[in-house]
Amino acid sequence: MTEKPVASTTAAPRKSRKHLPAETEAQLESRDRRRFLRGSAAMAGGAVAAGAAGVAAAQALSIPDSNKSMGKAMPATEYGTPSQFEKHVVRRRTDVFVNRQNWSDWSMTPLQHQPGIITPNGLIFERHHAGTPDIDPAKHRLVIHGMVKQPLMFSMDDLVRYPSVSRFHFHECSGNGLTDWLKPASKTVQQTHGLLSGCLWTGVLLSTLLEEAGVDPAGKWVIFEGADGSAHTRSLPMEKCMDDTMIVYGMNGERLRPENGYPVRAVMPGWEGNVSVKWLRRIKVTDQPAHFRSETARYTDPMPEGKWRQFSMVMECKSVITNPSGGMVIKGPGFHEITGLAWSGAGKVRHVDVSVDGGANWREATLEEPIMDKSLTRFKFGWNWNGGPATLMSRAVDSTGYVQPSVAEIRKVRAIVGFVQHHNAIQPWSVNAKGEVSNVIGQI
Repeated sequence: MTEKPVASTTAAPRKSRKHLPAETEAQLESRDRRRFLRGSAAMAGGAVAAGAAGVAAAQALSIPDSNKSMGKAMPATEYGTPSQFEKHVVRRRTDVFVNRQNWSDWSMTPLQHQPGIITPNGLIFERHHAGTPDIDPAKHRLVIHGMVKQPLMFSMDDLVRYPSVSRFHFHECSGNGLTDWLKPASKTVQQTHGLLSGCLWTGVLLSTLLEEAGVDPAGKWVIFEGADGSAHTRSLPMEKCMDDTMIVYGMNGERLRPENGYPVRAVMPGWEGNVSVKWLRRIKVTDQPAHFRSETARYTDPMPEGKWRQFSMVMECKSVITNPSGGMVIKGPGFHEITGLAWSGAGKVRHVDVSVDGGANWREATLEEPIMDKSLTRFKFGWNWNGGPATLMSRAVDSTGYVQPSVAEIRKVRAIVGFVQHHNAIQPWSVNAKGEVSNVIGQI
C-alpha cells in the first residue's frame, strides 16, 4: 500500500494530561531545591556528616599534584581529544543483535553521558549498509539530473561557493528502540535510544540547487543515491526537498566525518535518518517514487489486516529520561534532578510532563533554552526521592498538540511483529529501594 508521507503513527495524537496544578508543581520544586541548597550550605560549614542529597560533608581542601608541577606542553599541531578519564564515553554497537562482519550495522550515542543537546562528532550514532567508504573530496562529484531544464554537476569546491546555512536539528534512525518494543531487551538508554544525535549542520539548501537546475513542474519526487557499496537510495517528495532539506558538508563546526557521510550528504530535518542519504552522488528529479527496497521491504510500518504503510518518514514527538536511566544507581534518598531529551520531527517541543509513580500522576518539567524547530530540547525536573520504589517516565507534547503515546496506545493501531520502526512510546525506568535503575518498557 502506497500513501503520501504522513505525520502520525498513532490514532489519537491529542489527549488530556493529568498532573498537579501549576502552582503546586512550582511550590514543590522550589521546596525541594531550597532543601537541597540548605543541606549543601550546612555541609560546607561542616555542621553535618551528610545531607538530604547524600553528599558527604566538606573537609579541608588539599593541594592536588596538578598544582605542584607543569602540565603537558602544547604540541605544534594536534587534533584535540577528550580527557583520559572520559574513555568510557564511547559509541557502542547493539547488545541485542550480534553481527560479526560489522558492514551493515549501527553504533549508538551514549545519551547518558551527553549533558547538553549537541552530540560531539566522535559520538554521533552510525548506521551503514555496506561499511564506510573512503572518498577523496577532490575527485567526488554530485549531479542533479532527470526532469530539470539544465543538468548540473558539482565538485566540492563548487558546493562551498554557494550561500551556506547552519541549522540545529536532531538526527534519528527510524529503528531507534526497535529492540525494546514488547519487552525490555536493552539495559541502558544508549541501547534503547542511542540511534539519536543532536547536530549543527552546515551546507546549502537543496532548493537553491534545484532552482538553478530548473525543475520541471511535473517533477514531484526526487531520488537520492549514495556512493557507498550499497548505493543506498531513497525517494523523497518534492515538497520536502524545496522546504528545509540541506546538502551538507559540515557538522558541529568541522567537515563531515567519513562515518557520517564525508564529503557530502543530504539532511532531511525531522525525518527518519535513512532518507538523509550519506556520501551523496546523485539527485534525480522524477514524476513518481521509485519504490526501492529501502522503502518497500525496509523502513515501512506493519499495519492491521496485513497491510504495510509506506513513506511514513516523520519522526514523531518523543522524549526519554537520560539521567537517572537504565544501569545507573541513585546514590541515596533526597533531592535529585531528573533530566532528559525531547524532540519532534513536526516542530518544536511545547512541554514535557514527568511522572515518578508509573503514570499515576504527572508534573510539568522545565524546558531549557534554546527550544528550536526539529531539534533536541533538554528538560529538567526536581525530584525528592524518599528511598522507596519508583517508576520514572516522561511524556512530550509538540507544537502541533501531538502527545507522545504509550506502548499500549501504539499497539492499538500497529501490527505486532516483534519489533517496530518509528517507535516513539513513553520509556519507563524502574527504581528499586537500592537505587538501581532498570528498563521496564512494555511492562507499564
